[in-house]
Amino acid sequence: MFRKIGVVGAGTMGRSIAEMLAEKGLDVFLLEQTPQQLEQAMSLLEASLDRQMERWAITAAEKKLILNRIHKLNAVQELVNCDLVIETVTEDLDRKKEIFQELDQVLPPDAVIASNTSTLSLTELAGVTEHPERVIGMHFVYPAFRIDVVEIIRGLQTSDDTFVRTKSFTEEVLAKKGVMVYESPGFVTTRLICLLINEALHLLEEGVASPEDIDNAMRIGYQFEHGPLEMADRFGLDSILAALDRMFREFGELKYRPSFVLKKKVRAGQLGVKTGIGFFQYDKDGDRIT
Repeated sequence: MFRKIGVVGAGTMGRSIAEMLAEKGLDVFLLEQTPQQLEQAMSLLEASLDRQMERWAITAAEKKLILNRIHKLNAVQELVNCDLVIETVTEDLDRKKEIFQELDQVLPPDAVIASNTSTLSLTELAGVTEHPERVIGMHFVYPAFRIDVVEIIRGLQTSDDTFVRTKSFTEEVLAKKGVMVYESPGFVTTRLICLLINEALHLLEEGVASPEDIDNAMRIGYQFEHGPLEMADRFGLDSILAALDRMFREFGELKYRPSFVLKKKVRAGQLGVKTGIGFFQYDKDGDRIT
């Protein structure tokens, strides 16, 4: 079973995954491009743990233990002793390919290389490695420490052994439901949620209802924790746009064409929680203000 887990990329999703793994008692080896980005990520991760303490979800002693299990790395070569490495960098195919090539050269043959990609081809990522059978997708839903499902995506050459080991780890160690998905753009969760968000944006464009009322209708009517527009803010409007663009190119169907208002928001730099403003406004802790 995997005990030493590498996480490549300490952005929103990488931090969330690292926090969740450390909470489960696993040693996490976190890698970012620069020491400055890594220090910033650790500060944000600590702030997330502080918010959990405020909600009485963890104690100060547990916070200290979690932070002690997260080890900061500066080079891919330092991941050499990991059993599993999860790549969580931005949805840039060329960048991910570079990382997969480097990981394939550094890791022992029995280590598993996973990607948290929501839209890219695992088969294409595996194609740049010498051991494509050990490449798999592990798509967590944000925030990873609270959402108890992981999409486990098989590429064309993913071996049965890799899949079984990954699914066992997901369910027995992480205590999350592992959903097997065959490769398709957007998989299940991203494909469905992006369509819901895009349709909500069309309603907004058409003046059918205000952002607040669209979200209230879905949040109260269907017992969602957040409405579709606040979901978009929390995922990052740039990430939603990138996912819709990719699915539109892959499928060629108009239902995936991104809403114009989404494009305008991204061009204006109003990306949601990460910038403090999207369809709603947020404080530095990510709590909604208006």
